[in-house]
Amino acid sequence: MENISAKHAGKKVVIDTDLKVEDIVFYDTKSDPFEVYGLYNYRNETPSRRLPENVAAATSEKVAYRSLLTSGGRVRFMTDSPYIAIKCVMPHVNRLPHMSLSGTAGFDIYVDSEGSSRFVKLYKPDMETQSGYEGVARFASSEPRCVTINFPAYNPVSELYIGIKDGSALSAGKPYSNKRPIVFYGSSITQGACASRPGLIYENIISRNCNLDYINLGFSSSCLAEDAIVEYMASLDMSVFVSDYDHNAPSVEHLRSTHRKMYETIRAAHPDIPYIMLSKPEFIYDREDSAARRDVIIDTYRFAREKGDKWVYYIDGDSMMRGVNDDCCTVDGTHPSDFGMVKMADAVECVLRRIMAERDILN
Repeated sequence: MENISAKHAGKKVVIDTDLKVEDIVFYDTKSDPFEVYGLYNYRNETPSRRLPENVAAATSEKVAYRSLLTSGGRVRFMTDSPYIAIKCVMPHVNRLPHMSLSGTAGFDIYVDSEGSSRFVKLYKPDMETQSGYEGVARFASSEPRCVTINFPAYNPVSELYIGIKDGSALSAGKPYSNKRPIVFYGSSITQGACASRPGLIYENIISRNCNLDYINLGFSSSCLAEDAIVEYMASLDMSVFVSDYDHNAPSVEHLRSTHRKMYETIRAAHPDIPYIMLSKPEFIYDREDSAARRDVIIDTYRFAREKGDKWVYYIDGDSMMRGVNDDCCTVDGTHPSDFGMVKMADAVECVLRRIMAERDILN
């Protein structure tokens, strides 16, 4: 573990708190040494966002709003404080009938060590929360720890402050292995519905298991592969692109007219990055339509391979969640439960590890 006896100056802020902790001081996560991943221009945007405002507005009204929901946001740092508190400010709190409040508006904290990250605590809002809340995670000792705190999947966040014991060391957290993030594009499933807490979104599971940075561009009910969002994604400096685009296309015909086009646009900008295509993981309601959509994705994959693309991969959603207790994989027949999220993470991680064994995607 890195020596953190030297303190690094963060931006201290004065905050009223009801937390029963001694000698607490709060720091603004928009200052050093905090490193925030997965959010666009974090230090200068309030509330936080996942896309530039002009790109979101040019894509659709729904994406313009959903880009403010902080799924995939993570703050990393190191401290030897015996407790870590948060104070979050939210413009409002979203409540959805098929999702837990701890998933839509909660934060959770993990301790990052060599080879693993372990869950510590859920910072959860109470049922009356309207504009933010606070919470504290306590430890048995004051040893140095690298930590990751995951942002909510379905809520906007205006401010996030971290509280530690006064006099504790504070420095940058564990670095990710890849310098360029993986970009995930997709629907509400990609965004994180219906994980019970943010650390159980399938991309966060992969990120922890492989120590990989990523950007979550999942947009609930509004993933349509519009030119504005596709061109923006093509402009990003990424290590891998994961296309989980299927569910929200209003018809098989729309999917057919946009799926290959998205591949060609992103491949033209990134001729050598691995490109992973998923088909949707549920076939419950209309197997004929689901199979037709899967065929569109397979056609794009075959087209790419026939063109000589060696770095394109396909993951079959129909088989992704099969096995013992497969009827436990969704909350409502569509959106994954925590069990379903683990299965999705396993499927994508398997391909990512195969890619990493074949080539260096970490530079």
